Formats: sequence, structure tokens, C-alpha cells
Amino acid sequence: MTVSSTLNPTPFGFISFDNNEQFHSTVREQLAQDIDVLFAYAKLPSPLVDACRYVMTGQGKLVRPLLVASAFVNVNDHSDKNVDNKFDTDTAVSDDLASLLENDSDYDMARRAALAVELLHTYSLVHDDLPCMDDDELRRGQPTAHIVFDEATALLAGDVLQTLAFEVLTAEMPTFAPFDTAIASQLIAIFAPRARRMVSGQMLDLNAEASDSITQTDLEAIHRDKTGALIEAAMLMGGICAGATAPQRMALQECAQHIGLAFQVQDDILDVTTSTDNLGKPAGSDEKLDKSTYVKFMGVDKATDYAQSLFNDGRAAIMRELSSSTDNIDTDNDALLALIEWLWSRKK
Repeated sequence: MTVSSTLNPTPFGFISFDNNEQFHSTVREQLAQDIDVLFAYAKLPSPLVDACRYVMTGQGKLVRPLLVASAFVNVNDHSDKNVDNKFDTDTAVSDDLASLLENDSDYDMARRAALAVELLHTYSLVHDDLPCMDDDELRRGQPTAHIVFDEATALLAGDVLQTLAFEVLTAEMPTFAPFDTAIASQLIAIFAPRARRMVSGQMLDLNAEASDSITQTDLEAIHRDKTGALIEAAMLMGGICAGATAPQRMALQECAQHIGLAFQVQDDILDVTTSTDNLGKPAGSDEKLDKSTYVKFMGVDKATDYAQSLFNDGRAAIMRELSSSTDNIDTDNDALLALIEWLWSRKK
């Protein structure tokens, strides 16, 4: 494909938040465009590029890119430097807006961060589905990569997605403003250790399958790394791109730690309460593999109450920071709080 070398003047959707559905749609559309730009830039051979496109364009929830975007908007909307700098994404693009985007790379760094976390997450899913791991044949409502292609191609697709996750933070790609060195170094410092923690959590999870003595405390430690670490990275990276202060970063990290654990508790509940068609992956797989889950420890009702309390704690962390930075808290128009509500109500 041919990609224009000029900066896309349309805002990423990270400039203003009007409603959840519109915002999420804008982020997803931009991410899809950026995936095309990335693979045109990377020049991967077939069938590797075909496998990468296949797994990166499935019908995923895109929770982690949405967390980047929502954290970016949350911080951007509550920063003094942006009080008089609001834009309506429904209006025609003006020369002033195009000029802003050409001279301020914050938005494009957020685009890079959103792409990075989705690349890393998708790599983990591709490897997780392999015969040597969970040996799943369905992911995001479609056959898994090793079923459609072959095991070696799927393995290499995961490998290259992992490397691209870091490369996109500083790559000279069409439609992206030049990367900001200071922001990029901070993003890598946040991203790299949490990527390592994600892999460590996967190993701990495999170890747990062979153990009969796993406690709920052990389970939480596993999932704070396996699931929570990348969610933490996404929120912090979004905040960093918007110039988050130390208190704002602390609030984002606290929120992410609660949300990351809540997300896994939800997954365990949905695995036993939702059909394969709704989940987009095999329902009941945890029981089939005899995995330790929150449902196994607590039952569905208590696990649901626990997930709700974790979401409440995550919401409270953001609310405290908002109340300290503004006199008027409009929770209906806060992208991050709206995303938390969306996550709590998800059915897949």
C-alpha cells in the first residue's frame, strides 16, 4: 500500500471527549490506520506479514489502546496548560489544528503508545494459543494463528509483534510526527519492565497449573503481572504523553492496579457464565485446563462482588485526583471514568 508522507491532520480523538461510543470508535479507527502504516513500514515477508495482519485486525476489545487514549484525555483535560485549548472533533479541520498537530508531538506519541500496547498484548495472545501453551483454536471470534497458518509462522508472528511494540515508539513512520525523545525514553522505562512482568506472570500461571497448593494471594500475585502489568503500562503511558504530574501518575498507577485485577476476575467469571459465541474464544477453557481461578476460590457471586469492589477502588483513585485538581468534577465527561464503567459492564 502507499502511505502519504504528510501528517494526518485529523485528531486522534485524544483531544476531546464527547461520549464513550464516539470516542472508542475514533480510537479504533485511528489504530486500524496506524496498523496499516506500521506494516507498510516494516516490510515483513509473507506469510509473516499476513499472519501479523490477521491477528492485529481481529475483533478484539482493544482495551489497552483505549486505556492509553482515556488516560491521555483525562490528564490533558485536567492540565492547566490545556484549559483554554479545547477542540471539537466534529468540526472541519482548521489550519490552526493542523498547525498544532505538526508542532506538538504529544498526540502522536499517544498514538505510538496505543499501538505499542496492542502489539505486545496481541503477541502474548498468539503465543498463549500455541499448542505448547493453552492449545486454543479460537481467539477474538476467529481461528487462531497457528490454525490458519502454521505453528512456526504463528510463533514468528508473535516474536515480531513483540519487537515492533518497542520499535514503534521511536520509528520514523509516515503520518506520525517525529518522536519526542524525552517522552519516548519515559515510555520505554515504563513499558519494558511491565512487558517483562507480563511474561513472568505467564510462567507463574503455568507453574500454578502443576500445583495443588495455590492460594488466592498467589493467584492475585500472578495476575498483577500476567494481566495487570500491561494495563498499568497503558494507563501510565497515556498519562506520560499528556505530561502527567507526579500525583497524576500515582493516581493512574493506583487505578490501573485495581482495574487490572478486576479485569482478570471478570474474565474468570465470563469463562463460566458466557457462551463461546459471545466470548470469541472457547468458554469453559479454565475448567478444562483445571486452572486456579477466582470463581474456583470464591464462586460466581462473591467473585462478582470482588470485581465490583476493585472497579470502585480504581474509580475512587481517579476521583481523588480530579477533586484535588478541579472544583467541578463532571464524571459523565471524563474519558477514563467512562471507560471504567464500560469495562465493568462488558460481557466478553
